[in-house]
Amino acid sequence: MPKDGAPTRDRILDAAERLVIENGFAATSVDQVIAESGTSKGSFFHHFESKLDLARSLVARYAAADVANLDAALATVRERTGDPAKQAIEFVRIFEDGADELMSAQSSCLYVSILTERQLAAAGTSEQIVGAIEAWRVALSEILRAALADRPAAADVDPDALADHVFVTFEGAFLLCRSTGDTGHMRAQLRVLRRMFESLLA
Repeated sequence: MPKDGAPTRDRILDAAERLVIENGFAATSVDQVIAESGTSKGSFFHHFESKLDLARSLVARYAAADVANLDAALATVRERTGDPAKQAIEFVRIFEDGADELMSAQSSCLYVSILTERQLAAAGTSEQIVGAIEAWRVALSEILRAALADRPAAADVDPDALADHVFVTFEGAFLLCRSTGDTGHMRAQLRVLRRMFESLLA
């Protein structure tokens, strides 16, 4: 019976993700990934044709997990309430409540590490990231558009831009956490965002 290579592949991707987030893609070598994952060069090249192929696989997995987190949060808020305004507020609250757990699992965002590498953006990895960003925008702007519809005071608020602001808050908070060494910034920034939503959608 052939061996299932999925655990080995996942172990390599887990190790590569940690190294790339911490050190950047260019500064992460294949040998480092192999050592960190406790695998062999043969195993690495069995699963990935090249370091660039590894990068594409990393981004694809990260983006898929990102969208899965989005979908799970949306499902939760829809179970809690049918009111779009309350859904928008509860959506942010879910991630605010889970901020400490998120930051204990990772120190920064893989998107930032990948997008700063010009060769990776040129190789098409940015398209996968854009796809995830657009998924967040479409899902959140739908809720926000409905929430803002009967609020004349918010008539000049662009739902798409506000949805993007949620994504920007996450990325900015990651940068704050990384630059200051204080992981509490993620929870703090999401709390500010939730209160902004509460004020806007009251």
